[in-house]
Amino acid sequence: MAIARSIGTAAFGIRAPIIREGVDLAPVVVDSLLQAAGSGALQIKDRDVIGVTESLLARAQGNYVHLDDLARETAQKIPGDFVILFPILSRNRFSLILKGLARSGRKITVMLSYPSDEVGNQLMDIDKMDEAGINPYSDILTEADYRRHFKHDFKHPFTGLDYIDLYKQLAVNNNIEIVLANDYKAALRYAPNILVANIHDRDRLKQHLRKAGAQTVLALDDLMCEPRDGSGYNPDYGLLGSNQAGDDRLKLFPRDCDSFVNRVQKLIREETGRHVEVMVYGDGAFKDPQGKIWELADPVVSPGFTDGLLGTPNEIKMKYVVDNELAGVEPALATEMLRQKIRDKKADLVGQAASLGTTPRQMTDLLGSLCDLISGSGDKGTPIILIQGYFDNYASD
Repeated sequence: MAIARSIGTAAFGIRAPIIREGVDLAPVVVDSLLQAAGSGALQIKDRDVIGVTESLLARAQGNYVHLDDLARETAQKIPGDFVILFPILSRNRFSLILKGLARSGRKITVMLSYPSDEVGNQLMDIDKMDEAGINPYSDILTEADYRRHFKHDFKHPFTGLDYIDLYKQLAVNNNIEIVLANDYKAALRYAPNILVANIHDRDRLKQHLRKAGAQTVLALDDLMCEPRDGSGYNPDYGLLGSNQAGDDRLKLFPRDCDSFVNRVQKLIREETGRHVEVMVYGDGAFKDPQGKIWELADPVVSPGFTDGLLGTPNEIKMKYVVDNELAGVEPALATEMLRQKIRDKKADLVGQAASLGTTPRQMTDLLGSLCDLISGSGDKGTPIILIQGYFDNYASD
């Protein structure tokens, strides 16, 4: 008698050696997976998904930028004093970018959104904001206004930092001013040149600012999108997705990701005969329920993936079918009817009652979020993730 399958999707963190600049990463990824398989812990199967963290690929590529290169490019592309509009509150992401921008010699007005940034990092206690009668839809707060209302009492709950103090300390010859506002047009009161630091809404903001009369409008993806004196670069995302790599160096988001994932896919097929899907992943697209922080500070979850990961899942909502179509049906018969319904499902279930409640998200966003949760951002040492059974369902043997 055949034993019914009892395991669905499973994800494994795969340990890898320390990766240095200049390493050919694709064969290292394959070797790490083959070693894990050779230990007997798992087997590589058709339609497995392999995730490789973006930082591993960027490091292997040597995709680094020195802050002096950023300062020179800023001085060339922005003709005068400028406003940095709606940056996130971050030590390892934006603070070092600001440090480089400040070296440009321009007067900089940093306009922070409030009560929190784009991804949910809070700048103030919302209840105290309400008690003070501050209207976030219209009020513009100077640094003095902020201190009058909140003093130095508010610290970020995870980092313990006062981000206004942190950003002010990065000034060169006192060239950074901090203001708080949520109306993008308010930026034009301070300078005609705007650097949009918002991640996910940048294109819309750039368009609106040009219509509002801004002289120069750039975003973070317009800086370091070409090599400068041998520096790293990213033609698609520029500074977006960058991370601190020392006191004076940024690691950019990796480039040429599509060629990398296709090569890993090819090497796996040559070594094992298996057809797998491969993706590069960064931040997961999920929100922390305690800190209210949306994790996605990268421009995308996955900057590169093989063709089999295109699109969204096409799934039936099992509990909907069980509660409605199969209500009152004997369990064994209901199980077989459900499996048959899954086997017979249409190629596109959008708008169908049986798909109600399923999550219409890109597969790469879902898989990348799983990869990010498995690998973590600390000391697990598993920058490669193997996901098995993702494309299976309740009807799969």
